[in-house]
Amino acid sequence: MSHVSAGLVTVLVAYSSSVALVFEAARAAGAGPQQTASWLWALGLGMGLSCIGLSLRFRAPIVAAWSTPGAALLATALHGVPMAQAVGVFLFASALAALAGFSGGFERLMHRIPRPLAAGLLAGVLLEFGLGVFHALTGSPLLVGSMLLSLLLARRLAPRYAVALSFGVGVLVAVLAGHWRPPVLPAQLTLPVWITPRFAWGSLLGIGVPLFVVSMASQNLAGLAVLRGNGYQTPASPLVGWTGVAGMLLAPFGGFSFNLAAITAAICVGPEADADPAQRWRAAVWAGAFYVVTGLLGASVAALFAAFPHALVAAIAGLALLSTIGNSLQAALADEAWRDAALITFLVTASGFSLGGIGSAVWGLLLGLAAAALTRRG
Repeated sequence: MSHVSAGLVTVLVAYSSSVALVFEAARAAGAGPQQTASWLWALGLGMGLSCIGLSLRFRAPIVAAWSTPGAALLATALHGVPMAQAVGVFLFASALAALAGFSGGFERLMHRIPRPLAAGLLAGVLLEFGLGVFHALTGSPLLVGSMLLSLLLARRLAPRYAVALSFGVGVLVAVLAGHWRPPVLPAQLTLPVWITPRFAWGSLLGIGVPLFVVSMASQNLAGLAVLRGNGYQTPASPLVGWTGVAGMLLAPFGGFSFNLAAITAAICVGPEADADPAQRWRAAVWAGAFYVVTGLLGASVAALFAAFPHALVAAIAGLALLSTIGNSLQAALADEAWRDAALITFLVTASGFSLGGIGSAVWGLLLGLAAAALTRRG
């Protein structure tokens, strides 16, 4: 049951937190209702099959995701770009990701990142979600307070089911308090819509290259940090390479980018998914199964996830990540020789600092490496 609940919470957090950006990106590209549903079909199947295939192959909790910063980029950059050219951009960016993965370039980069800095990076990425629990507590004290209390009690009495019980209590309180009424949605299968790609140098360089860069730097880098920070030494090259291949196959249907998940992956790699790290891959397989279902049902399921109260989603996301945040901070600060560099990595990443269009995760890592070079010998 802990595997199922971790997988369900992973998909819930993914859809409810950023599916609106996918709708905005599709709207910017001029997609109609059928094409938008096809985008959701492609994204759900791509993430689901990647989760299932890679987790079964490597027996590690590999969670794939669409690129959230990539969707934000597309929502502003695709205005005026014909749909066929947009699909060409998706195909081009995914091909670059596959090349970066299978060539071993991304693997070599990851081997140069010290583990304390990777742990500090992960803790910084996730801190916002831990704090989000207590921000939500201010506006919805009954809902979030009951979820927090049930999680703490379940940690003592039934730790494997703590997150599932907390989520169930949250849904029950939301319904009884009148904060949420489950919408009636038609359960109909989504039909994919093929768009033949067309390539234009201006779009490939102006949109495709930035889409590739933000997906690699903001998502794949943090996603590998999640795995490394939790003791999984799965090779990076096939993970990045195969998610790139998934993007190439599904780009004509609207699969704009696939990469390793970071925040949602942390839900499946933590102890709430399973006390035994060797069994946590099963949670990622369940997440993949739920992703496939959301893809097949398309917009109906996305609308259901979007209808959940914001406080409930913020609370369950943060509560599911509490242990991962604590373990990451412990790993980052345990070695005194790396402590200053890891702390700088953590603080810069958590601050949301951005410069030159580069996000805080990359700057946190760069400044942490610079601090390590200045403070460490040898």
